[in-house]
Amino acid sequence: MKTDVVFQQTFDAMQKEPGVILFTALQWIPERSSLKRLFTSHPAEYPVGGEKTVEISPGWLGTVIEDKEPFLAANLEALREVFSDSGIIQQLGCGAVINVPVLDQQHNVVGVLALLDAEGKYTQESVETAVDVINANRAELVQAFEAHPTEVTEAPAKDTV
Repeated sequence: MKTDVVFQQTFDAMQKEPGVILFTALQWIPERSSLKRLFTSHPAEYPVGGEKTVEISPGWLGTVIEDKEPFLAANLEALREVFSDSGIIQQLGCGAVINVPVLDQQHNVVGVLALLDAEGKYTQESVETAVDVINANRAELVQAFEAHPTEVTEAPAKDTV
């Protein structure tokens, strides 16, 4: 699938700078206030198609979805405050995260890229580097996220006759 190529190329670029162990592309589905995983570097631990809803912390949502700003948790303590799956994250050798929203031309969040690496690896400069990579590939990333339908399928209408 073409969208996987776009996400894979972004993952490859992020591995060079700022560096990443675990990478996921999460589609924002506003109707359900959920994030659906479209791509992952670790499919065994984080399968494609999985959704995060209740475990999304309000502080994270406020920063990434409402304010449309990148989120940085530079150490395990900060990461634990936001992610309920911090145990799995730690087992993968990660203790820091950068989340960057991907915005369409109307400035709506269509997805979020999650980069995770060793504790202490990420700084504000790392965030800026990640944002630069995303900005350089924004059109392709937006297309990749939008290629996946987000509508909530409704039950068929009942006959009223």
